[in-house]
Amino acid sequence: MSWSKASWQRIEGIYSEILKMPFITQLTDGTLPLEQFQFYVLQDSSYLENFGRALALIAARAHDVEDILTFTRFAEGAIVVENALHESFFKEFHIDKSGPVGPTSHHYAHFLKSTAALEQVEVAMAAVLPCFWIYKKVGDEIYEKQKEHNNPYQKWIDTYAGEEFSVLVEQAIAACDRVAASCTAQQQERMHHAFYTASQLEFMFWDSASALHSWPF
Repeated sequence: MSWSKASWQRIEGIYSEILKMPFITQLTDGTLPLEQFQFYVLQDSSYLENFGRALALIAARAHDVEDILTFTRFAEGAIVVENALHESFFKEFHIDKSGPVGPTSHHYAHFLKSTAALEQVEVAMAAVLPCFWIYKKVGDEIYEKQKEHNNPYQKWIDTYAGEEFSVLVEQAIAACDRVAASCTAQQQERMHHAFYTASQLEFMFWDSASALHSWPF
């Protein structure tokens, strides 16, 4: 079994719970409260800037030229393409860009950057994979189940269920499987742990949007 398949098996319970979350079910049928989507976009915009930094760090530390090129493209996409998407959301949904970054987004971003800077680069690749893979799976699930033809969040759904994003996800999975193949069992386990932790944070990220989770003081 490939490293990626084994790692996905470990987080199937987390993924199953993500699909049941009110944020996801309401996004699917278009009933998600506007305030929650506004909060989510603000947090996601901040997160993706830092996600791009983590990807750039991985590109700088990667051993293989193919991985250097792949993660450089990932970093550019996260910062340039995703930023353009969020800018359109800021305008369409009247979101104040000066709003504060919540604790979950803050923690997730710092987990990725510290892992990318300080951990073995293969572990860092595993840590960023859930953001690609879970988003793609969730996007596909929402796209297949949606019934509302006038969903106000259709642009978000189309982005993560689209073919272009699917190609990026396959590249990220393939990169992790390729580097894992040359790792020891202990190193592969560290990769699994990073993948699992990031998957937990994916759940927490959406949950924080439903709860409008902010700092206590």
